[in-house]
Amino acid sequence: MLRASRAGLLSTRYEITCDEASLCSWKPSSFFGGGSFELAGRHYDVARGGWTGRRYRLLDADGGVVALADGVGRLEWTLEADGVTHRFERPAVFRSEQVLVRDGERAGSVRRTSAWRGEAEAELPGLPLPVQVFVLVSLLAVWDED
Repeated sequence: MLRASRAGLLSTRYEITCDEASLCSWKPSSFFGGGSFELAGRHYDVARGGWTGRRYRLLDADGGVVALADGVGRLEWTLEADGVTHRFERPAVFRSEQVLVRDGERAGSVRRTSAWRGEAEAELPGLPLPVQVFVLVSLLAVWDED
């Protein structure tokens, strides 16, 4: 399970762990709503775009698109990675939980565990680790903006 926590009370940077082992740091951009992280020695950028500001792209170090998330945080939204489209739902309007749905069944989730301390956790089996981190940090960006 991935967990994200703010590096400090007033910090915008997040420390991300996997099963309590340090994995990476998420450094949001101040102006463009994206950011970057390094995972297993590889650099990734997250870019925000689209009319609604809820479209995010995960880019590798060469600028290639690894994943695309559209409508992040809405009641229903999609993630495209490795040629597969994944569907997410928000089961309740006033909750910060997002559920990964496969074949009509709950397959994973991301949820804000503390808005005050900036904590969240994600369990997204079947997705590559960089894509799991991407989903988590995209939702953090949306939740922090709201």
